[in-house]
Amino acid sequence: MTIAEKLNTLPPRLRREAEDFIEFLAQKQFAPKRTHLRMKWAGALRDQQDQFTALELQKKSLDWWGD
Repeated sequence: MTIAEKLNTLPPRLRREAEDFIEFLAQKQFAPKRTHLRMKWAGALRDQQDQFTALELQKKSLDWWGD
């Protein structure tokens, strides 16, 4: 039995669910590959460690991010 024949034997609700799943699989095939987060910024604030605590730097970075 082909996929189309199997789909035709399903009730309308399950047929829509199967169609949604097929659409999901089709989109997943063309989805961009996720890359790992680059940590190029790691250690960038090392020179600030004597002036600020980690929590203070975190708060400052949120302020900087919002600018």
